[in-house]
Parts: sequence; structure tokens; C-alpha cells
Amino acid sequence: MLTLILIIIASLFQVAGLAGCVLPWLAGPPLNFLGLILLCLAKGWHIFSPSSLIILGGLTLFTVIMDYVLPIAGAKKFGSSKRGFWGAFLGMILGVLFFPPFGLIIGAFIGAILGELSAGKQNQQALKAGWGVFLGFFLSMIFRLLVSGMITFFFIRALIKIL
Repeated sequence: MLTLILIIIASLFQVAGLAGCVLPWLAGPPLNFLGLILLCLAKGWHIFSPSSLIILGGLTLFTVIMDYVLPIAGAKKFGSSKRGFWGAFLGMILGVLFFPPFGLIIGAFIGAILGELSAGKQNQQALKAGWGVFLGFFLSMIFRLLVSGMITFFFIRALIKIL
């Protein structure tokens, strides 16, 4: 019975992890990886090789780091200020709340532009900086989706083998 409960919880972590790739308040890949660990706890560590778990854990950690690095790198590359970055972050959250799922991207873009305009930048500069922040957030989201999708694939494959 405990095994079944752990498998159900692990499966829910997979769903939450995939949702977390587009919802900024959920940590997508870490939730997926936690689901993988729960599956190992339920059915034994032999399901995945230690090297597989280390590689997937490393990818998860790398993804979490890239979540912070890519938007900042995009902002800096295109000349954004801190206001542009935080405007993008706030716009992303408001966008996904009111216009899911596309509001995430549109909100980040509009938020970055409004943040830049509030910092006193001209329209062209604000648009350029907004584009940089948008690209950074978008690349980060794509990376999260790839890693979460890969972990979910391994999870489903292992689940099929053990059931």
C-alpha cells in the first residue's frame, strides 16, 4: 500500500514538474527529479543506475542555476536595467495569472518594457532591453521544459517496466 501511495505521489510530482516549467512559482525540474527519487524509494534503487541519477540530478541543478543566469544574461546583453528585469518578472507572474499560458511570455515582455520606461529609457532602448529579458526568460523556460520532459520520459519508462 505504501508503495502505491509513493508511486501516486511521484506521478503527481511529474505533473507538477511539467506545469512548473511554465508557472514561475513552481520549480519544474526539481519536482520532476524528486518524483524520480520517490519512485526509487517505492520500488528500489535498482530502477536507475547511480550514474543516471547523478546525471539527472546534475542537469536539474544546472537548470535551476540557468533559471537565474539566462534572464540576467539576456537583460545585460540587450542593455536592461534592474527595473526592466524586475518588470519582466512581475509581468511574467501577472501574465500567467490572467492570461495562461501565453501571458507568461507576453507579460515578461511588456513588464520589461514598462520597467525600462519607468527607469527613464527611451522607447527604442526600452524595447531592445525588453526583448533581451524576454529572450532570457524564454530560453530558460525552454531549457526547463527539455530537462523536465527528459526526466518525465525516464520516469514513465521505468514505471512501465515495474508495473
